[in-house]
Amino acid sequence: MLKKFATWSLMSLVLFAGVATAELNIAVIDTNSALANSEEAKNLLEGIQAELQKDEEELKKLADSIRSLEEKLQKDGEVMSVADQRKIQKDIEDKRIDLQFLGNKLQKAVNDKRQELMQVMAPKLNAVLKDLIDLEGYDVVFERGNMLYANSKHDITRKVTEKLNEKR
Repeated sequence: MLKKFATWSLMSLVLFAGVATAELNIAVIDTNSALANSEEAKNLLEGIQAELQKDEEELKKLADSIRSLEEKLQKDGEVMSVADQRKIQKDIEDKRIDLQFLGNKLQKAVNDKRQELMQVMAPKLNAVLKDLIDLEGYDVVFERGNMLYANSKHDITRKVTEKLNEKR
């Protein structure tokens, strides 16, 4: 009986030791956050915002102009002639078309700049990730956005941001 117990215990130890050594080293990263918090990306984003600020201001002015024309039409519409009402409505429609065009143009510019930023930063991010994977021995690295839940002890976003800042 004692021999059976000893044999069973030894077999259990061997089996569980194999399971314990097969544990995966898993990491999770929020690449958008890692990039956005890096100093280089912040500087590039500031430059992009400065480039697009003029178009944003123009868009805001156009929206304000539409709003003031609508308020004028609503406030004074009853005492205006039909021709004046049509003229203001036509101006509003024309400005809305301009607003939509300018908004689409600005959105395209933002997307283009975002793509340029990713082209600059993606190789750097990949190099940092590769270094960290080699250094820490991660078996699997997941993108946080594709997960429902991940324990924060597996999150390497801050480490990646720090490494990006070091390599700058």
